[in-house]
Amino acid sequence: MTSPPAVRGPILTVTLNLALDVTYVADGVDWDGVNRVRTVHRRAGGKGVNVARVLAALGRDVLVTGLSGGPNGRAVEADLAAAGLPAALTPIAAESRATLAVSDLGPAPSGTAARRTALFNEPGPMVTGEELGRFLRDYETRLGRAGAVVI
Repeated sequence: MTSPPAVRGPILTVTLNLALDVTYVADGVDWDGVNRVRTVHRRAGGKGVNVARVLAALGRDVLVTGLSGGPNGRAVEADLAAAGLPAALTPIAAESRATLAVSDLGPAPSGTAARRTALFNEPGPMVTGEELGRFLRDYETRLGRAGAVVI
């Protein structure tokens, strides 16, 4: 088996529409009533962020780039830092999106575990031309030191 090619510099991942992924886990969801959530998970998400997690787990140096705004953006940045994933996110005025997964672990009518999940994805933020231009300038600066890019 051959080794993967050497990559000089971090692998940049680009996530222009990152998200704060929120997962609610419940024991039986009453879709017409009030429900208790057993556990809540909040984590940085978006395809580029997910790729960066895998690359880092494989021992690669990564740098997460993209756009980040508002409390959701700050929560994403904090989660990336806690996970040890370096990030260089360009700030935007609008709120970064959130996604919500509701995972129902309760019993189905047949008595078996339902284990159903519903996903709700917010629309992405409106990004101004100025913000996009700032991101592109930041990206071009980092590109010279990157070993590879994942978009």
